[in-house]
Amino acid sequence: MPLPDFLSVADCSPAQLKRLLSRASDLRNGKPAPQVLKGKSVALLFQKPSLRTKLSFDLAVHQLGGHAVFMSPDEVGIGKREPIEDVARVLDRYVDCIVARVFGHDLVEKLAHYAKVPVINALSDGEHPCQALADLQTAQECLGPLKGKTIAFIGDGNNCASSLALGAAMLGVNFRIASPEGYELREQVAVKVRAFAKASGGTFVEARSPQEAVQAADVVYTDVWTSMGQEEEAQKRRKAFVGYQVNAGLMAKAKKSAIFLHPLPAHHGEELGIGMLEHPASRVFHQAGNRLHAQKALLLEIFGKA
Repeated sequence: MPLPDFLSVADCSPAQLKRLLSRASDLRNGKPAPQVLKGKSVALLFQKPSLRTKLSFDLAVHQLGGHAVFMSPDEVGIGKREPIEDVARVLDRYVDCIVARVFGHDLVEKLAHYAKVPVINALSDGEHPCQALADLQTAQECLGPLKGKTIAFIGDGNNCASSLALGAAMLGVNFRIASPEGYELREQVAVKVRAFAKASGGTFVEARSPQEAVQAADVVYTDVWTSMGQEEEAQKRRKAFVGYQVNAGLMAKAKKSAIFLHPLPAHHGEELGIGMLEHPASRVFHQAGNRLHAQKALLLEIFGKA
């Protein structure tokens, strides 16, 4: 059954998530993509700047036969020129899908409520589900079947951490996150992660110590300490996250076969040590490239092509 919207990783069933990852890898390996978007248009509605998300969705739509229309913050002015409810009801009369990259998660929820066409969350302050697809795809391509593997996330329990935790738990992965006090996963997310882990046979551990979290891990993952929209907190966050940097020393505590992932952009010398993108364990640019294939797989799932 096609996905009506994709606002959260939890909008998928475990079976759908597995199918998405498998299909994304097939596309990466050169399997032809059905032209499910031929004659269709997709709006890329962005409040935030982007490199990977904008480019990968634009190309994904094109490679599936469709037409992408990018709409910048100045052009739309969500909540300023027009309320989101009105934007949704206008767009669904022009396009066949809305891809939204916004500040507040409530905005993608309102878009999905008022628009009759599928809405994809291309990033909000609540989740980054499209990133999690590429993350899990990369881990599976590098490590094989993910059930029973261990992912250690070091840092802020932010949107990327939330989506990755949900997806990992659905797949039977052991997910560990080490965050300073006050920067943990939101409890409403943690509740869902625990439930998914219980159902899939995975585990979920919240820790303070990065060293504890990465011990014998298969994947070590980190993200920026200060996300877009949190710039006023940057100095406070740098102090809070002292000791939460992923560097070669911390990486050495993971398995020898472990990989290092980061969603980019990276703040070198903050959440990751200088040179970590070139570390032998780094698969960060493989991960970045997979955004395109994951996006195509998602669009195929939404538009009903098995």
